[in-house]
Amino acid sequence: MGEWGFLSSLLEKVQNHSTVIGKVWMTVLFIFRIMVLGAGIDKVWSDEQSKMVCNTKQPGCTNVCYDKAFPISHVRLWVMQIIFVSTPTLIYLGHVIHVTQKETKLREKLQNNAERQGLKMPKYTDGKGKVYIKGSLLGSYMTSLVFKMILEVAFIVGQHYLYGFVFEPKIVCEADPCPFKVECFMSRPTEKTIFIIFMLVVSCVSLLLTVVEIFYLMCRKNNKGPSYSGGHQMMTISDYSAGKI
Repeated sequence: MGEWGFLSSLLEKVQNHSTVIGKVWMTVLFIFRIMVLGAGIDKVWSDEQSKMVCNTKQPGCTNVCYDKAFPISHVRLWVMQIIFVSTPTLIYLGHVIHVTQKETKLREKLQNNAERQGLKMPKYTDGKGKVYIKGSLLGSYMTSLVFKMILEVAFIVGQHYLYGFVFEPKIVCEADPCPFKVECFMSRPTEKTIFIIFMLVVSCVSLLLTVVEIFYLMCRKNNKGPSYSGGHQMMTISDYSAGKI
């Protein structure tokens, strides 16, 4: 799990300025994807190629058949999925940090400038340093949700076209340097199928949460009108100054 530490620390910061649904999505990502992937799935797939048995001794045939059946390993595909799906959220985090820095400097100018002529008032932070989702931040947050939804669907469809959602116990291969049509048998196909279905269900749950969050934000924006704000505490300027971000 050490290799996930940096990504996890960044995503934990996003929780400070997410909606309730966003916090649930983050929990699903941490527990049912990152932790399960690091604790169990990686070990299940550790013998994926080494334990594959083919009815031929032709050198190189086993490797060719494995590469043809699995152009990318399930584990590596899920790792890519987690990273790509998390990227829009991390970009939004960068936008929040940028806005916080900008308004921190603006607030300092307002405090040092008695006349305050030509200076705009802080739009996204209040006197206590709270940041609310509205305006461009709301647009950025909604955009990140839309891209998360698209990427989630793309990976689900991609997995379906690559090798389906059932781990086949037998692979029939006919390719050079195999001397004839070769049959290869995979190790622990039932256990691997269970994990494949589990990860598919988690992906669908994450996708559903993203869709629900989009409608949730749209409904709240319509109810609040143009002056919509998040209504819940986000990242504070003091957090940034203290080096928590």
